[in-house]
Amino acid sequence: MGKVKVLTARQAADLIKDGDTVTLSGFVANGIAEALNAAAEERFLETGHPKDLTLFWVAGTGNKDGSHADHYAHEGMVKKVIGGHFNFVPKICEMLSENKIEGYNVPQGAIAQMLRDNAAHKVGTISHVGIGTFADPRNGGGRLSEKTKEDIVKVIELEGQEQLFYPRIPLDVAFIRGTYADELGNITLEKEMAPLDATSQAMAVHNNGGLVVVQVERVVKAGHLDPKLVKIPGIYVDAVVECPADDPKQSQSINCTYDPAYAGNTQVPVSSLEPKKLDAKKIIGRRAAMELKKNVVVNLGVGVPEWVSSVAAEEGVADEMTLTVECGPVGGVPGGGLRFGGSVNAQAYMDEGYQFDFYDGGGLDLCFLGLAEVDINGDVNVSRLGTRITGSGGFTNISSNSKKAVFCGTFTNGVKIQTGDGKLTILEEGKKHKFVNKVTEITFSGVVAGKAGKDVLYVTERAVFALKADGIHLIEVAPGIDVQTQVLDEMDFAPIVDRDADGNVKLMDARIFKDEVMGMTIE
Repeated sequence: MGKVKVLTARQAADLIKDGDTVTLSGFVANGIAEALNAAAEERFLETGHPKDLTLFWVAGTGNKDGSHADHYAHEGMVKKVIGGHFNFVPKICEMLSENKIEGYNVPQGAIAQMLRDNAAHKVGTISHVGIGTFADPRNGGGRLSEKTKEDIVKVIELEGQEQLFYPRIPLDVAFIRGTYADELGNITLEKEMAPLDATSQAMAVHNNGGLVVVQVERVVKAGHLDPKLVKIPGIYVDAVVECPADDPKQSQSINCTYDPAYAGNTQVPVSSLEPKKLDAKKIIGRRAAMELKKNVVVNLGVGVPEWVSSVAAEEGVADEMTLTVECGPVGGVPGGGLRFGGSVNAQAYMDEGYQFDFYDGGGLDLCFLGLAEVDINGDVNVSRLGTRITGSGGFTNISSNSKKAVFCGTFTNGVKIQTGDGKLTILEEGKKHKFVNKVTEITFSGVVAGKAGKDVLYVTERAVFALKADGIHLIEVAPGIDVQTQVLDEMDFAPIVDRDADGNVKLMDARIFKDEVMGMTIE
């Protein structure tokens, strides 16, 4: 085995051919081969090549600042994008909205699985995830623009069950991020937030006869790397590009330098969280946290669900659950913002594909996820907000396979409240209803969940709803809230209202609305 080629980022970018399909590593702001992506953009702006590229990524990656896939967001440079999430690449989304390129949103777990099936040269990927959602070709098949005509997914029946089938998509180039390479091309990831899909991406491209380039901090002599830490064997790698540790393009996550606690290389004491102010989000987090049980395995989404974690810490029950992140960390304290995807003091790091195997197989006991729209069927939308494309990320895999799903969000968009005295007062109603007749896009199918008898709650600051066999039920309201004028009149559909013998709806626990520790216990 010969020594691996060591190239500059621009030399690597010069090897991309017109029409290639390029897979990019990363998760949110982490694990991005930013030097390589920037060099590809530089080459196109100077020469007009490479052009007509197809981009393939698992998670939406970047910082809404022109990084990651947005480096390719030039007319003529990219013709098609296939990804799990899009919220962090607004320039790509703009091209999709203006119908300049083709695009597909595929559930994040399915894309991770596609990489491994691609490497094994399977005919395609079969998944039960996404039936009845946006991913189902009967609901658009994940197409993101009018220019996008063909389906990349079809419904098949296997052993009497409907499944989604994604035909194999050959990959030509991989731009992957690592930490160290040795002279033989073996790659370690010990300073990264998680291993992500690095192994699968490199194997898929190599087995397609393509080009695998890995951006690393440094190349060391052969034999100097612990073989147990090698995540990409040198036999998969065509070239490496050195990007020094002090270069912002090699930061652990965008604008965040290396923190060993986020890479599992040290344990640090986690100080008590400063209690968050009692606002609508904390109210939602408190009520949602009441669904926790001892020793549950949990996934928390971004946004309002993060308050579940802070409430659990404030109430002293955080140790009763194990938090996981879809890109691989198990245990510890998940990071937020640009650190989302990493965890401080994680117990283990799984490849993303394996993490989704665990999720898809029902390994999660409970998930707390956001909501942008809910409809009369119990469907939830977070992936397309009006004309704005955000993508599903791991939401569809997680919500449809967790034993219990709790969707969290304010009842209306932009509501202003007053609380702290054991009741809730609406100071100013939100301008947009979230409980609508029909969601813009189905990211979670209430119809499929209802048929399966899934345990589903929708928690807001003023009301709690449950999905039951006969529809959406209003099961709790906040003290101080009028059911008719402040709940039912602010919905576009009429839920089934659960009332007691006296005609009253059960009140949410008054402790939720007091500005003091609740004294929560977990059974």
